[in-house]
Amino acid sequence: MDLLLAKDMAGFIALFADDAVLELPFAPAGQPDRVAGRAALHDYLIDYPQLLDVREITDVTVHETADPTVVVAEFTASGVVVATGRPYQLRYIAVLTIRDGRIVRYRDYWNPQAAQELLGEGLLHS
Repeated sequence: MDLLLAKDMAGFIALFADDAVLELPFAPAGQPDRVAGRAALHDYLIDYPQLLDVREITDVTVHETADPTVVVAEFTASGVVVATGRPYQLRYIAVLTIRDGRIVRYRDYWNPQAAQELLGEGLLHS
């Protein structure tokens, strides 16, 4: 979260394993629901700060699971939609699987209707 707030997307992407998968189960039609491999993640995420200026992450709750490699995080991200200057606030739930200190699977759950209202046809992921 600190890397996202610092807009250090290269640092954020470096948290992922080479074979990592980002899953976006609620992605609307026309948006990817799966991005596989760190190179593809780089292409997908590197320009994120030019779309959303995330300025605050609040209401963070981290849940341990029965599987020690899986953690669930709930949080609210807020900031500004860069293209419009409109305020942005959205609640997320992320399910992360970690192997050897790297993220191998990141499932990102958010409300696509709320995101669509904020972003229109823009980028709709965290």
